[in-house]
Amino acid sequence: MKIEQTLSFKSKIKKLHKNQLAEVEGAIRTICADPTLGVRKKGDLAEAYVHKFKIKTVLHLLAYRWYEEECLLRLLHLGTHENFYRDLKH
Repeated sequence: MKIEQTLSFKSKIKKLHKNQLAEVEGAIRTICADPTLGVRKKGDLAEAYVHKFKIKTVLHLLAYRWYEEECLLRLLHLGTHENFYRDLKH
């Protein structure tokens, strides 16, 4: 499976501490095991899936797209719920 990161996702990853980064990598491994694990969105974000996980006590969301034909996982966005979907649309 090939994994790609968008610029938005890369910029969010750079701001994380090492322990937070380990939690995100664990969530990515979980998604790789079952790409349809996340909740598929509707409307403008119809092609995106969102996986929810916690870092310590804070709920984080990870948006991704799964391209089954190419066996490609594209990581779109990472963040807390506040303004997450607004930022994802842009």
